[in-house]
Amino acid sequence: MDFHQTTLDVATTPLHPVWSPLDRSAGDLEGQVYRAVRDRILQGQLLAGQRLPSTRVLANALGVARSTVVLAYDRLKAEGYLEAASGSASRVAPVAKLASPGPDRAEPTTPWPIVEPHAQRFFEPGIPDLADFPHATWARCLGARARSLRIHDLGYGDAGGIRELQEAIIAHVADRRGVVARPEQVLVLPSTRAAIGLLASIRLQPVAGDASIAWMEEPGYPAARALLQAAGARIVPVPCDSAGIDVSKASGPPARLIYVTPSHQYPTGATMSLQRRLALLEVAQASGALIIEDDYDSEFQYASRPIAALQGIDRNNVVAYLGTFSKVLAPGVRVAYAIVPPWLQEDANLGLQLRGAVVPIHVQAALADFIREGRLRAYIRKMNAAYAARMAMSLAALSHHCGQVLHLSSGAGGLQLATWFKDQRIDDRAMAHKLSRHGYAMQPMSRFHLGQPRPGLVFGISRVSSDTVEEVVAKLGRLLRE
Repeated sequence: MDFHQTTLDVATTPLHPVWSPLDRSAGDLEGQVYRAVRDRILQGQLLAGQRLPSTRVLANALGVARSTVVLAYDRLKAEGYLEAASGSASRVAPVAKLASPGPDRAEPTTPWPIVEPHAQRFFEPGIPDLADFPHATWARCLGARARSLRIHDLGYGDAGGIRELQEAIIAHVADRRGVVARPEQVLVLPSTRAAIGLLASIRLQPVAGDASIAWMEEPGYPAARALLQAAGARIVPVPCDSAGIDVSKASGPPARLIYVTPSHQYPTGATMSLQRRLALLEVAQASGALIIEDDYDSEFQYASRPIAALQGIDRNNVVAYLGTFSKVLAPGVRVAYAIVPPWLQEDANLGLQLRGAVVPIHVQAALADFIREGRLRAYIRKMNAAYAARMAMSLAALSHHCGQVLHLSSGAGGLQLATWFKDQRIDDRAMAHKLSRHGYAMQPMSRFHLGQPRPGLVFGISRVSSDTVEEVVAKLGRLLRE
């Protein structure tokens, strides 16, 4: 069943739409929903006057925050694709459809796989559990600020963000992560991807030969690699082992930019040793490189306190520290931040202003209140305990049912668990594709490599349930051994 059929059924069924799954690895979930609806309208697959699923129903079917669908619908309404009176359903507005592409310009015919709404996607990495999100508290903070914005808050303001949130972020990361900085060094952005793209555009000079060199952990975060390449980077993969990135094994010209995840390496989960951290800082200082420290989910540590940030021991201002509330709270909050060295502040603020990558003022103000009231700290404490239990359950079940097939990492922190096949001849992409047909959403380790991969699977543990983990992992073990 396609989305066209779904919309026809919505009015007469118990609102169980069927929708193609979003590509979470590509990010911008709001944009994916927007483009999917827009394109179907323009191609005539959705007709004028047809009713769309409610934002709540579609959000449940896609497994995303309702705010993601609300923002996509609002954008479609603003651009004239949808229309809705207050309190009524969204319907397709009268829009001229695009001409069908000719045979030489036809779109690929391979359909997206279809998933049933509410169908469980087991072990999907990269997303937090939203079931315990403090909806009432967040709504109160958001509503209060939306109703009471001051006149000067309604102007364009500083591109880097409002002072209240900058101060709240500094207080939080200084206490939790050992970051040393002033509030004016904080840039508030919609995502860490926006931050990576901004810093790459400032630092890399593609036409200047060696000035385009960027070092990246191997294996490493595919989205960061794509963003650096889009900025014209020549990527140099640098080996990463259980002690983190090993800059002594980097080859070729010195780097202009170095991307790392030192506190909880993505995807292996390794923590960079102090010796490796000092060596990295020394290399960056000697070569004039900027280090991008992506601290994406290091709030969650299960064996100890969160590891102190690399930025906190940087004495030469070579580190830009990135953090996000998408992993800690919810992707739909759409707030991240970069804490840049003082010498980079002016260029970073100018670049951010030109890009227009801003977070709405009332959202920034609400988040500042949420942090200052201690709500963020309480939520992190609660979810750290929950995720620690889920990681332990996952490790125990995988060790019991899959231990003959997989090597498991320690699972000492974060929302994902790295594993490697004991049989190195296994094609992990083919295996991941096979498992996806049975509802498993692990990522193949090879997609994180530029060079020869060590085949394995990356598990997400955020939504593991004690009621089903044994059954789910037992079935997985059988599939892996087939």
